[in-house]
Amino acid sequence: MDGEGEAEGEGGASAPPGAAALLYLPDGSALPLPLEPPPGPTAAELLRRLWGALRLPPAAGDALALWLGSELLEVQLKPRHRPLRLVRHWPELLLRFSLGSPAAIAQDEPCLQLRRNVFFPKSRELELQEEELLRLLYEEAREQLRGGRYPVDPPEAAELGGLSCRLRLGPFDPGRHTELSLRPLLAELLPPGPPARWGALFRRSREPGPAQRLLEAFARAPGPEAPPAGLYRDFLRRCHALPGYGCAFFPGAIERPSGGLLGRGGLRPVSVAVGLEGVTIIDPRQKHVLLSLTYPELCWELVGAVGQDGDPAGQDGDPTEPPQLWLEFDGDHEGAPVNRLLRVFSPQAELMSALIECCIELGGAAPPPEEQAPPPAAQAPPPAAEATPPEPPGARGAPLRRQQSVTRPRLQRLATIDYVREGQELRRVKPPRRSVSFFSRGGTGGGSYSPVAGGTGGAGSEQG
Repeated sequence: MDGEGEAEGEGGASAPPGAAALLYLPDGSALPLPLEPPPGPTAAELLRRLWGALRLPPAAGDALALWLGSELLEVQLKPRHRPLRLVRHWPELLLRFSLGSPAAIAQDEPCLQLRRNVFFPKSRELELQEEELLRLLYEEAREQLRGGRYPVDPPEAAELGGLSCRLRLGPFDPGRHTELSLRPLLAELLPPGPPARWGALFRRSREPGPAQRLLEAFARAPGPEAPPAGLYRDFLRRCHALPGYGCAFFPGAIERPSGGLLGRGGLRPVSVAVGLEGVTIIDPRQKHVLLSLTYPELCWELVGAVGQDGDPAGQDGDPTEPPQLWLEFDGDHEGAPVNRLLRVFSPQAELMSALIECCIELGGAAPPPEEQAPPPAAQAPPPAAEATPPEPPGARGAPLRRQQSVTRPRLQRLATIDYVREGQELRRVKPPRRSVSFFSRGGTGGGSYSPVAGGTGGAGSEQG
């Protein structure tokens, strides 16, 4: 991800003697780094010093990278980037790549962090043998789970929590480890779940509670003969199946499907995960996947990006709206194949497009079958006219278990523009009929944006 705003000339006074900056490690600890006169060392130089201080193996240079992050923006630094220079230009980056208010931008302060490298393949991660490097990767994955970034089903969350219990509390001991003793650790060992539905608030669930599931998973964890490096590797291997693992995350919004009881449209906040294998759209509130595409399955285009001089990049640009990332993929409408276009609105659309292009240049494609989670909906999306996805096997007779896996894409919750190609022209397919609002007079619950006129079958990004 590019660090825009890097000027060659750096003004300002040098740091006072003895001043130091803090580098935060994945386990939450901080390492002081002496400040040097501007422009300061590059990210590659800082990492070389860090490997010696932490006694990490050479493989850490590929697995880990420096990040600058705050509540408004996160960027992975390239080896040539100078962190001190980027910190000086941080407000300019926020004005371009965030929707923060002037007051929030003025108070925002980035942190220098050591985190997983977006360009480090999962297959190489499982080949690592050094315990300290595996521990750092484990700590970051656990922190991302605690933050709710990775959608995960309760049974799998319990298995991951059981491994964390084993690493934190030692081998399972039935005399010491009980539900009561694990309850204070639930917030640290289990990720937050989606908001409870109204029906769940008034019925007594027959399923085991979080503490019971965690205790049972802890009891199944490897015994005292298992080395810590093997436990870290088992935890990471399970994380590989989670949507978004190893990706960079960007805030965005997509259009809600119009219609329904109240006819509400508008925009739905989403989190966009971009990595070596593809793009995943996640609902951060409900903690489930809306769309997951590998690079062979999509085309993309950046629309409305604002250049460095403040002018829209291209005739499609609209300075009154945030930039858009258009994702095109194959779909199905009433049994007929169609092209689907999803528009993602985000001030960081330019960063998404640049990262997608970089991942494709590095050979990003679908993971091998043995590493790929098997969500049937990702391979055969349901028709757009369906109101709900088909019931999984065994769901009949259990009407209360309507919720499917959070890792299965919910294409019916996307407001896409569907069209077919007829010769040299494109014809838009009418969306399925939906219930109109009680407050409209026979009109449709159309969104606030007009259809794309003269759209193409998808194009590659022109961003570098």
